Amino acid sequence: MNMKPDSSKQLSLIDLGRQSYRPVWELQRHLQRLRIDQKIPDTLIFVEHNPVYTIGKNGSDAHVIGSETFLKSKGIDVVHVDRGGDVTYHGPGQLVGYPIFDLNQHTKSISWYMRQLETTLMETLKHWGIASERSDGYTGVWIGDEKIVAMGVRISRWVTMHGFAFNVNTQLDHFDGIIPCGIFHRGITSLEKRVGHKIDLDEVKKIVLEKIQKYFNFTEVKREEVAFAEWQLADPRVAQKV
Repeated sequence: MNMKPDSSKQLSLIDLGRQSYRPVWELQRHLQRLRIDQKIPDTLIFVEHNPVYTIGKNGSDAHVIGSETFLKSKGIDVVHVDRGGDVTYHGPGQLVGYPIFDLNQHTKSISWYMRQLETTLMETLKHWGIASERSDGYTGVWIGDEKIVAMGVRISRWVTMHGFAFNVNTQLDHFDGIIPCGIFHRGITSLEKRVGHKIDLDEVKKIVLEKIQKYFNFTEVKREEVAFAEWQLADPRVAQKV
């Protein structure tokens, strides 16, 4: 399938900093509806979440193995969500990206979209001299038997939401309370662990954005300044500035 020709493809970027999970999930839904209605261009959200385990539609509560004491000691919430996939962790030091992309303007193929996201993150890792790979039967990006990028999406009328979670400076012991993605026999790693020191998250955002612009053929990126607070999401007018 070929990419649809488009001389000008704009991407809006919203960087939310650090936020709890639920309000950003609601914001995604809102932006997805706007994108379906062609009221906004393709939009990418960058965010760090407060600690949370999210369980996808195909997930199992049994894969959350941490006790209530463990969850409380780490400050980890548990949320059932509408994406595909099983259970994963989001938390500080992890770059989460939520593309709200209309695949009618790219290629109408879920597998194509997932492979493009994987390529984006694999090319990002090369910036730090790290070779990564796909793994047959699993989504995401791997370094040997350890996953460094998890992915899960929801698509409605060919408009995407949810996306990827890139372990940059992530507290890896927070994964101890789950069986990540329901995969028992493999581990989790981070960019910090691989290079031996903390990485500037703003630098990571810059490289990821460059790769997304390249591999999704955006000709222009516009940074949106969106006033965002949890209380706003009770108001249906949220994100009207976008």
